[in-house]
Order: sequence, then structure tokens, then C-alpha cells
Amino acid sequence: MEQTVVRIRTLEIGSGMPKICVPVVGKTEKEILEGAERAKAAKPDLVEFRVDWYEEAADSKKVVALLEKLRKCLGELPVLFTFRSSREGGEAALSDGAYQSLNEAAIASGFVDCVDVELFSGDAVVKAVVAAAHSNHVKVIASNHDFEKTPAAEELLARLQKMEALGADIPKIAVMPQSSKDVLTLLTVTESWKETGKTPVITMSMAGEGLISRLCGEIFGSAVTFGAAGKSSAPGQIDAEELRRILEIIHQNSNRQ
Repeated sequence: MEQTVVRIRTLEIGSGMPKICVPVVGKTEKEILEGAERAKAAKPDLVEFRVDWYEEAADSKKVVALLEKLRKCLGELPVLFTFRSSREGGEAALSDGAYQSLNEAAIASGFVDCVDVELFSGDAVVKAVVAAAHSNHVKVIASNHDFEKTPAAEELLARLQKMEALGADIPKIAVMPQSSKDVLTLLTVTESWKETGKTPVITMSMAGEGLISRLCGEIFGSAVTFGAAGKSSAPGQIDAEELRRILEIIHQNSNRQ
């Protein structure tokens, strides 16, 4: 099945090499803006603002004011807005209502190009965020993160299918491997989605054992991979510039006869 290419500014997700996203993390405005400068210097394809690290994340007015400064810093680089909840490996927790409101404030600000909404925040929240985003020409990544294990392939595929059914532009799954077989499970699901899914997909197996999954997206079908520019936001992220070199080697050699 031919998948939709998702366009974010001039970026095309779902075609060519996997796109590199660099997360920006920090507790204070100063740390976050410094992190944004480092991210920009790494020349990523897009930047993720992990707002759950920010000490004022519960104050949407302060978040929007900071987003304006981030936009000025990052220029035309696409910005992904993410509040990663503590239940999925993030740094903070919000009620479902506050989580939805924060995402809607970011969407309405005009300073973000894409938002991440967690599948397990509930169908109603996901649908509301998707509707708000699409009415403001903002794309949606629906996500699920398991920092303990790798669920069975059937369960992973079912979660991706539900994300797609709820209107996500790009489904995302990140899992923790307990063995090399778990990494193969994740890659098998990714390959299956490449053949059957309507949208691009983002998948990764975390930590050192899962590193290969961050590198081989062009072969198996994961459209975005995450690299660090300074502090990483998840286990297994490697330096973004080193990551690009590896992806380019794979890209240059994968189509050779």
C-alpha cells in the first residue's frame, strides 16, 4: 500500500531517508533556549520541544510565551510540541483536562507545526486534540511508549491501527526490549505497517539493545528517528550528527544492485 506523505513546512515525512528529530529539554527558559540553539546547530530536520521538562509546563500562558521565543530561535525548522506524561516516561503529570488544554493552547499559538498526543490519554482527548490541530493546519503524532517491555506484535499493530483510526497523521510506538527477539518484534511490526498502513509510522526499540531500530528506518519503514544534541530525552539516543552520517551511508548503499 502506498502511504501518505506528511508535509510539515518544507519537510516531507514518509519519503526518502528517515528524518532526524532533535529533542530540546530543560527546566528553565534559559536552559530550553540554550538547548534550542544546540539543536539548531546540529542541523536536524525537525525539533521536538519536550515541555514536560519545563518547570512552568502547567502554565499555558508561560508555555506559549516560551514557544514564541523558540520559534524566533529556530526560524523555519518544524517544531513538534510534546508533553510526555510520567506514565509514559516523561518528567511530569497533568490531569486529562489540563493535558488537553495545554496541547490546544500550543496549537492555537501558531508557533508549533506538530503535536504529540498520547494514545492512552483516552479516545476523547485524542479526538479533541486531533480536531483542534487539523483545524489549525497542525499535524498530529499519536504515540505510545512502554519503558518496561515490548508487547506482542499483534498488540503493537492494534495500537498503531487505533492511532490511525483516531485521525493521527503519524502513529508512533516506542518500546523497551528485554532481548534481541524483542527488537525483531518491533522491526517486524514496522515492516508490516509499511505494507499495510495508510500513514507514515515512527517506531523504535529503546536502550542500547534497540539502537539498530533507530538506524534502519529506511529499510523497515520508520519515517523519523531521534538524535541528541546535548542531553538526550530517551535511552538509546545517539548524537544527531553521528546519526545523520550513519543514515546517509545506509541511504547511499541500500539501493545498490
